[in-house]
Amino acid sequence: MNTSSFPSSADFDDFWDDEEALDAWPDASEECADRTLDVAASKALSATIPLREVDVIETLRSGKVKEKGLLPYSSNTSFLVVVDDGQRTLPAVYKPQRGENPLWDFEWGTLCQREMAAYLISSTLGWQLVPPTVLREGTRGLGSIQFYIDHDANMHYFTVQADARFATTFRQLALFDFIINNADRKSGHCLLGNDQRLWAIDHGICFHTEYKLRTVIWEFSSESIAADLLKDLVSLRKKLKNRESALTLTLCQLLSEGERSALLMRLDYLIRKQIYPEPQAYRRNYPWPPV
Repeated sequence: MNTSSFPSSADFDDFWDDEEALDAWPDASEECADRTLDVAASKALSATIPLREVDVIETLRSGKVKEKGLLPYSSNTSFLVVVDDGQRTLPAVYKPQRGENPLWDFEWGTLCQREMAAYLISSTLGWQLVPPTVLREGTRGLGSIQFYIDHDANMHYFTVQADARFATTFRQLALFDFIINNADRKSGHCLLGNDQRLWAIDHGICFHTEYKLRTVIWEFSSESIAADLLKDLVSLRKKLKNRESALTLTLCQLLSEGERSALLMRLDYLIRKQIYPEPQAYRRNYPWPPV
């Protein structure tokens, strides 16, 4: 990742004390050793330091969590927080397990685990689509804590899909969503960060054993998958089939055996067919609302 700007701890303290600034914050309903994390700070903040993804993960995993407010318009209870480990103070989105609304087709209490699993798949592929995410105890119990991406809320998939800068990322994302069986890839779940790169968020309803792919990204249907992306898929499959790999051992704690088997089947399908999937006949292929 490229180096980008990030606020200092002191700047955060001043910013979050401003209640109006908190209300104006954009809606976020929403193996990393040497990689540098693209991070953009609030336009109101100017002090910057470079961040590596491994450092962000360490802070999210071990830092003290402080709530700054409840995020509006979220389908499940989500909080904007700052996480401070004494070296870094980072903004994040905290989704506590007990704040998950019951769903008829996903087991209650597993959405935060699916958020974590999605990050692991993205990271293992080397595509870095999902912001750094951890699963840990927070102020309201177990939950996912994901690095907050500062972004322009008016920019999303529908507004940037024709931008050639993001063609490869969208191709990666189309494959990623099929692999994790994403039931809710809305346009607004594609963020254009102030670092001018795309990020994918909100992966709580993924990894179901039944086919549930609902996405707004279908323009690559039936196209051949590029050789470099196929290579990434093959590498992921190798790690998933290794019962002793760090990825497999971690996914065993996050997903059921059936969900892990279905994940591998979808991956095998893409590698065998070598084409992008098409919308299924007589199925609900798009999320609602689409944005």
